[in-house]
Amino acid sequence: MPSSQPGEPIHEAAGRPVVECFFDRPTGSLQYVFHDPATMKGAIVDPVWNFCGRAGATSTTEADRILAHVEARGIEVEWILDTHPHADHFSAAVYLSDRLGGVPRGIGARVVEVQRMWRTFYNDDRIAADGRQWDRLFHDGDSFMVGTIPVRVMLSPGHTLASISYVAGDAAFIHDTLMMPHCGTSRTDFPGGGADDLWNTIRAILDLPADTRLFTGHDYPAPGVEPGYLSTVAEQRASNIHVRDGTSREEFIASREARDRTLALPDRMLHALQVNLRGGRLPEPEADGHSYLKIPLNRFRPLAG
Repeated sequence: MPSSQPGEPIHEAAGRPVVECFFDRPTGSLQYVFHDPATMKGAIVDPVWNFCGRAGATSTTEADRILAHVEARGIEVEWILDTHPHADHFSAAVYLSDRLGGVPRGIGARVVEVQRMWRTFYNDDRIAADGRQWDRLFHDGDSFMVGTIPVRVMLSPGHTLASISYVAGDAAFIHDTLMMPHCGTSRTDFPGGGADDLWNTIRAILDLPADTRLFTGHDYPAPGVEPGYLSTVAEQRASNIHVRDGTSREEFIASREARDRTLALPDRMLHALQVNLRGGRLPEPEADGHSYLKIPLNRFRPLAG
């Protein structure tokens, strides 16, 4: 098994991506840079733009770590890829694209459905609901190249209706679908999500070759403990606590929905989505030159107790 410690690149043979993970501990977010060792062309997946909710302030600590990495390694970034409109962090895709000379940015095509839904929640028709905020909207089965490495897009709804996964050679970036095997799977209670959809998504991921490397979207280790982020299809099928082989659809849906009923909304969700539905941009500045976020009141149920 390759090393799975953040900050330690995972080296593979030519034609297979080298992957490095960057962990944002405040949000539990796992960001990735993968590249083709034959050409040194690469892509960035799910980058974080840091946000302090108490101060209402953004910073670029995580994105700058990624920039330093690609510069030090000599990686030519060809794509900046988001797997879905994130609810726990702002996307740094626009910032990184600007710093890297206009690298194209992509996300799943169903993001337009999420835009339509959430601009109603925010009562904000300034959020354009046609996906124009990205350079490419990916559909299920789309493919592209990063150097000599083929990348295939898989529609992966359940966590959100717009979620996609990127299968780059033998590496799949599967975001909020499967967690590490001892943690199970991701929540499905956001608007447009659903446990039935997530079951179908996970079964499609688990139909990939057994040695496919799976890079998950989140981990929440104790302070001082390094996150887990790398597993294989074989490991997930053998030991994932929610969907190991032998688990039925009905068992999974019942346990997933029961777990979801105990979860509070992510702390940054109502802040993050109105930025991420703009592709990683703040709302247009108002007359005083500052941008403002809107928080819809009484739209969502607080966690009881």
